[in-house]
Amino acid sequence: MSERIETVVLDSEGLSAWIAQDRKLLAMLQVFHDMGADLVIGANTIVEVSHSRTNTPRLNWTLSRVKVEPVTEQAAKAAAELLKDAGLHGHKYAIDATVAEVALRQPKPVALLTSDSDDMAKLCGSQIRIIPL
Repeated sequence: MSERIETVVLDSEGLSAWIAQDRKLLAMLQVFHDMGADLVIGANTIVEVSHSRTNTPRLNWTLSRVKVEPVTEQAAKAAAELLKDAGLHGHKYAIDATVAEVALRQPKPVALLTSDSDDMAKLCGSQIRIIPL
């Protein structure tokens, strides 16, 4: 990865992989760490990754290493606008839109680590570098 990335946003798949200590993801995060990039998630991503089998101490450790962005009323309205502009709607895309909104308001250049690269590309346009997981 030659270009410098200022901010890396993780979706639920990225955060889950980090909690599970997925080697491929950890190697990617090390590259971003070495270039000084900030790691960011949206607050609702915490809800998305939490379930009865979540390793809570590991989740808390991981959260201590990322910047957690709030999803405010203003952010929710901006996410709804992204959905409308992308021609998407409904429950399936709601959290994706808030993740995209978080990514779009971070210091650029931004990379988004996601399992949903097609929808995220529609929501983010060309402003965000989409890295499929």
